[in-house]
Amino acid sequence: MLQTLHEIIWGPGMLVLFLAAGLLYSVRLGFFPILGIRTWWQTTAGSLLRGSKDQKEGGISEFQSACTALAATIGTGNIAGVATALLAGGPGAVFWMWLSAFLGMGTAYGETELGIRYRRRDKKGKWLSGPMLYLEQGLKLPGLAVLYAVLCILASFGMGSMVQANAISETLEFTFSVSPALIGVLLAMLAGRIVTGGIGRIARASERLAPVSAAIYILASLSVIACFWRELPAVFAMIFKDAFAIRSAAGGVSGFGVSRCVRYGIARGVFSNEAGLGSLAVLNGGTDRVSPGVQGQWAIFEVFVDTIVCCTLTALAILSATGGELGAAAKNGAALTSACFTRGLGNLGGYAVSVCVVLFAFATILAWYYMGKQAVTYLEEKTGHDFSYLYLAGYLTAVFLGSLGPMEQVWQLSDIFNGLMAMPNLLALAFLVREVKRP
Repeated sequence: MLQTLHEIIWGPGMLVLFLAAGLLYSVRLGFFPILGIRTWWQTTAGSLLRGSKDQKEGGISEFQSACTALAATIGTGNIAGVATALLAGGPGAVFWMWLSAFLGMGTAYGETELGIRYRRRDKKGKWLSGPMLYLEQGLKLPGLAVLYAVLCILASFGMGSMVQANAISETLEFTFSVSPALIGVLLAMLAGRIVTGGIGRIARASERLAPVSAAIYILASLSVIACFWRELPAVFAMIFKDAFAIRSAAGGVSGFGVSRCVRYGIARGVFSNEAGLGSLAVLNGGTDRVSPGVQGQWAIFEVFVDTIVCCTLTALAILSATGGELGAAAKNGAALTSACFTRGLGNLGGYAVSVCVVLFAFATILAWYYMGKQAVTYLEEKTGHDFSYLYLAGYLTAVFLGSLGPMEQVWQLSDIFNGLMAMPNLLALAFLVREVKRP
């Protein structure tokens, strides 16, 4: 039943809605995410090179906010998810992943600007931001706002805590033979120590984890690609040729190949950068910067790094190491990525993948706690009840339980919650598009 519901929610119709939202905002912004790359790059990465922090006392900087968002989006999906998309959709899936990312940059800018435009201070003086607020205030649909908050909390228990903890546990158990129960206890204790410090401590942890883990992974990926650099021309030819090839399935249904290629490529882009789910509106809303347009450019940067950089490097490393012979390399995505890194770098490649999985997943645990906590705060204001300690206890318990066993059904359930989250958010984005201005 879960599989059927998952296929319905994440079917072609949903993927079309994501692309339509991206196209709508790309047109609204005059294709700024693509044509204005020099401008937003100087505003984001360029500001770091100039040493700009722009942080006020008691708040978090735009860079810390961006790192928190990156911590939620860059994760195990960039390692195993891309490989799964290649196995299911073929090399051409990479092209459609790029397309969804370039359009998704417009969506990311739009939801981030709306999130900051409609945010407000909570009772403790902290920023409260996200689709809950622009659904309530912009669309005047408080019922949908509450629904989004509930779905966000449920997704945080699954995708945010249990799934990520399971990825860490399986990796450490396989690589270093560490007990899953011990891993669960340590993860829950460490995560609890950080998240109880509020957004400031979460942001500081993300500011360290996200750049370090991304740097390690990018360096390792480039090293693998360098080992097989002669294969790159053939790899790019393979990607573009396969993206538009009309192939037949074993049963002889014409076009089956290209449909799977498009579906898995677009889905990988959406799952990876989360543009359209509303999470970027939450995660970028904690900065003290008053300009929605500037933080919106950071959201563009986040999607670019997550998908155009990290996912592409994973795909190139796999395709160059295997020569496109994916089926013979491994049975699942995680094993395929690990096998390709090991083929290029030896045991060091396998260890690099393991370290990145642990760092990525732990950073995601922290960021998703903040997302769920924002939704909890919104519901507390609506009901007048305090759920903070109950949510904290539930979240850390989910981290521990996630370390103990397989998470196939939790993965599916979390994807379902994510898809349901996207529906009200995409509705709001469609009706509020005129409020978003080009920077």
